[in-house]
Amino acid sequence: MKLNIYIILLTVFCSCTQQSEDATKGGLTQNESGRHSGARNEYGVKDSVLVEDLFKKCDSLNNNYNSDSALFLANKALFISQKTGYRKGLAGANYRLGETFLLLGKLTEGIKAIDEAFPYYIETNNQERLANLHSMRGNAYTDLGKKPEALNEYLAALKFYEGIGDKYGIANCHGNLGNINADMGRNSEAIREYETVIELSMEMGNKRLEDMTRNNLGAIYISQNNLPEALNQHQISLKLKQEAGDKRGQGIAYDNIGSVYSMMGNCTEALKLHLIALKLSEETGDKDNEALVLANIGGAKIKLGQAREAREWITRGLLLAKELGTKETIAQCYNSLYEADSALGNFKGAFEYNKIYNAYRDSLVNEENIEKTLESKIQYDFDKKQAVSKAAQEKKDAIAEKELQKQKLVRNIFVGGFAVVFLFALIFFRQRNKISKARKRSDELLLNILPEEVAEELKAKGSAEAKHFDEVTVLFTDFQGFTQLSEKLTPTELITEINECFSAFDHIMQKYGVEKIKTIGDAYMAVGGLPVSNQTHAEGVVRAALDIQQFMHEHKLKKQSEGKLFFEIRIGIHTGPVVAGIVGVKKFAYDIWGDTVNIAARMESSGEAGKINISGSTYELVKSKFRCIHRGKIQAKGKGEIDMYFMEGKI
Repeated sequence: MKLNIYIILLTVFCSCTQQSEDATKGGLTQNESGRHSGARNEYGVKDSVLVEDLFKKCDSLNNNYNSDSALFLANKALFISQKTGYRKGLAGANYRLGETFLLLGKLTEGIKAIDEAFPYYIETNNQERLANLHSMRGNAYTDLGKKPEALNEYLAALKFYEGIGDKYGIANCHGNLGNINADMGRNSEAIREYETVIELSMEMGNKRLEDMTRNNLGAIYISQNNLPEALNQHQISLKLKQEAGDKRGQGIAYDNIGSVYSMMGNCTEALKLHLIALKLSEETGDKDNEALVLANIGGAKIKLGQAREAREWITRGLLLAKELGTKETIAQCYNSLYEADSALGNFKGAFEYNKIYNAYRDSLVNEENIEKTLESKIQYDFDKKQAVSKAAQEKKDAIAEKELQKQKLVRNIFVGGFAVVFLFALIFFRQRNKISKARKRSDELLLNILPEEVAEELKAKGSAEAKHFDEVTVLFTDFQGFTQLSEKLTPTELITEINECFSAFDHIMQKYGVEKIKTIGDAYMAVGGLPVSNQTHAEGVVRAALDIQQFMHEHKLKKQSEGKLFFEIRIGIHTGPVVAGIVGVKKFAYDIWGDTVNIAARMESSGEAGKINISGSTYELVKSKFRCIHRGKIQAKGKGEIDMYFMEGKI
């Protein structure tokens, strides 16, 4: 369930704190200040006084979000300072230009102006200005997606803020460092930064800054699946909003807390909190949050077994989200409708909603199929070359008409025509060869991502219909403690480890004729019995699971002997009906839907490390060939009690 969490870059508007530095603080020498201190403009006012007055007005306009007018005044101050050689004015003007450009979203221009301001403040050792400039440049790099560069700028700003004892500047830097680390997936570092901000906020009594930071911290804990701590942070955030009388913020906070309760399985309490959030959002006119809350209410009702009623809430949220144009909420609503129809057994409707969800999630626009796009591109290239050749030939003909006799002209035209025909023929054969190679690559790609039968149907008809299978066997695997272990490995080590395991799984699936569906993070999903139905799907999947179990055991022993970290795996299997088909129009994938998939996932999550957990329906199909231990009826999240068995091996 998607949470309505805002992560805000803590920008620094510092120009108000230093409206007009005097010549001594600015570090001006008598020679530097001599001319502009005596020079007067057309109004009889000293240029330095006029420039400083423009700075004050510029700062006021920026603080009141009137940055277009501020930009005009900053440029005027720059012009006067250039004309009179007022160095302090040049630095101050570029400082304000940098700040104003960033507020207007003109990041490149902002960075250029900031760079122009740096030398003067370095020369005069103005640490407050240097801190602000580094922070501003960090904000620009963040918006440009240059996270490593942004980190360096915030660290430089932090050093200056610490030097002058500016607690608010220090807190802002730590907050920005936390946001950057969170975006880069470095959660431990982000948590440390956010905790520092909270400590400083409490020292300063800045409850708004503390509130925003606790919200961000709650989001990090959710990503780590540390739900009790996430709940604690969002509850404190709610209390701060209540103390501040922020009813709109309270609506967001109640919705966040409700979503955490839903993740923890307490859907009754979640529903209660979502309804409070809905009331507050309606009272404050917060339409964005209202749409998201409606979707979350629907999600809670699905988990409570009220899927039909859930559809009404979700539909309300979808209509409002479409009115607002909030694609993220629209996507969540379609995903919730998919879950509701799956729970109601309406697999056809669920399939359609899932396709729409994927389209919104990936921000897709319907395109022509691969071969039509390729043919259009080739035709365009051919026409372009033909036009160039024709223009060149016409130019030759015009020159030849002036310089050659009629007989030579005819001969040249004949030769030129023959050359054009030959050129076109050569282009034609080359393009046909390119089309053939591209089609071959396209076929190979399709066979790599789709079952052969589905790929052939897609090529023949341009689409592939969803199909219902009465009985298949679904396998899920998941690495236990993946999040904690991944934090101890470098990104390269983590990817190498996952790739080694999943590549082995792929070979095992191919060995037993089991169709790999997809990987989701550290989870691996496969199914036996489709796209072509067979009677041995359960046996094939179980044999594949046993091979995976053996591979992971040997892999563990190898890693232990090398003194390296290793993954342990849970495997879950369930048999039942599904709907299968293609999702999306770009980066499309073959996928399956239905309650069978959900129960197979529960088999995996209800199992134990190193063991294969199968459902009663799978057991009935394989009990004559494999040894199994009955675990009894085990509670599965959202599914009630289910007969489960641990697979021991072949009989």
